[in-house]
Amino acid sequence: MAMIGYPEIFLAVICFLVLGYLTNKSQLLINWPLVGMLPQMLLNVHRLYDWLIYIAEKSEGTYLVRGPWFANMDMLGTVNPANVQYIMSTNFANYPKGTEFQKMFDIFGDGLFSSDYDSWKYQRKIAKSLTTTRQFLQVLVKTSRDKVEKGLIPVLEHVCTHGLVVDLQSLVHRFSLDIGITLVTGYDPQNLSINLPRDPLTEAMDVVEDIIFYRHITPEIFWKLQRWLGFGLEPKMKKAWDAMDNIIADYISRKREELGKQKNLLKDGEFADLLTSYINMEGEISRPDKDQFMRDTMFNFLVAGRENSLSWFFWLVYTNPRALAKIREELNSLVPANEGDRQQLWHQFDNEDLKKLVYLHAAMCESLRLYSAVPVEHKAPIEPDVLPSGHRVNPKMKIIFSAFVMGRMKFIWGEDCLEFKPERFITEGGRIKQVPSYKFVAFNTGPRTCIGKEIALTQMKAMAAAVIHNYDVQVVEGHSVVPHCASILLHMKHGLMVRIRRRWK
Repeated sequence: MAMIGYPEIFLAVICFLVLGYLTNKSQLLINWPLVGMLPQMLLNVHRLYDWLIYIAEKSEGTYLVRGPWFANMDMLGTVNPANVQYIMSTNFANYPKGTEFQKMFDIFGDGLFSSDYDSWKYQRKIAKSLTTTRQFLQVLVKTSRDKVEKGLIPVLEHVCTHGLVVDLQSLVHRFSLDIGITLVTGYDPQNLSINLPRDPLTEAMDVVEDIIFYRHITPEIFWKLQRWLGFGLEPKMKKAWDAMDNIIADYISRKREELGKQKNLLKDGEFADLLTSYINMEGEISRPDKDQFMRDTMFNFLVAGRENSLSWFFWLVYTNPRALAKIREELNSLVPANEGDRQQLWHQFDNEDLKKLVYLHAAMCESLRLYSAVPVEHKAPIEPDVLPSGHRVNPKMKIIFSAFVMGRMKFIWGEDCLEFKPERFITEGGRIKQVPSYKFVAFNTGPRTCIGKEIALTQMKAMAAAVIHNYDVQVVEGHSVVPHCASILLHMKHGLMVRIRRRWK
């Protein structure tokens, strides 16, 4: 008589759950014994956002997802703006990132993104003081302009001349990361160049972002077991972690050596890259683990420096002729009259002028409403609480709200919420409409509002103006543009493969 082993039992259980799910599709959320709603989550991971939108619509914006009984994975999802405001602002002190978050995002260390309480306050104060100075903003503008002229335009001209198909999402990431690394370290890696070199930092980031996502939907014991035994995704995380640590250590070492050789200190008012600033203030840093603090700080800055949503913006604008025409009309108004009909390719748009363009700004906000760079936020209550929607939460529960899902809720944005409509962000008088941040959460809301908002918009406008004014972009026929769901950041799953042509001969 044949013996039934553990693999056969495991397979039978999985089949039972899958068949049960398929025969109970009419149920919104199926809470299975022992495993909770984990099978349903795993079966929908490939279409995660569509699934979350469906659940949010059917549950009036707030819903409970039960995890396996042993895994501490119960999650309350909400897209209710009143709940978001309460969690992120009104009762902010009761809703830190939490220890579970820090375990999942362990590679971020105790940096600004993942820290809480006094550590977060201290780091935010320093970061804000360094990134909001007049000198920093001037260098940001100059760096962005230089990257357009010396990086972006040569690449686009090469693509046009040779009739190449190019991944515009890759160009966006290279543009943003080059600027970010330059501002953070003082060194330009020149990833945005004609030969499009391999970038180990980007490759490591992609691995990290995907694996952290899977940690959200996998019991902690499973991914820790992978780490201990060396199988599955966790060994890939270790390899990516080591690669990023080596890159950061090299930047820090080079900078220390460079500063050690300098005889003259920076004069008052002169700009120093962020790494130089942090090294110069090491004596004032109230942390015993200063080397780790430096590593965590640089890691968080470099990850933040790569991300923006310009690829989604370009896709939306170039597939909406009316919006494209309006943006070009605004940009044309900035071209000096003495340039006449030449419409010079090399016209440099001034940042102060770009900031005045209402429709361009509104189009970027509308793009971010639909495709925020960070699609999901994660919080954990310290004390039991009752949300404005009436739902009870407790310390064993994670609270999730999704900017991606919020942007597609009719009860928030109206019946036309799925349309790309920049006019949402323009008043009847033709000015930028100030939409509450707990409704439009692309840059977060409350005390944790992103301090890099102006940095991101400055970079985005510099690249957007150069591309839209000078080039026609066409998505390759048949190319699928969909979100990569299995990541903590909102990238296009297959990139954005396009053909690019010059507008001016």
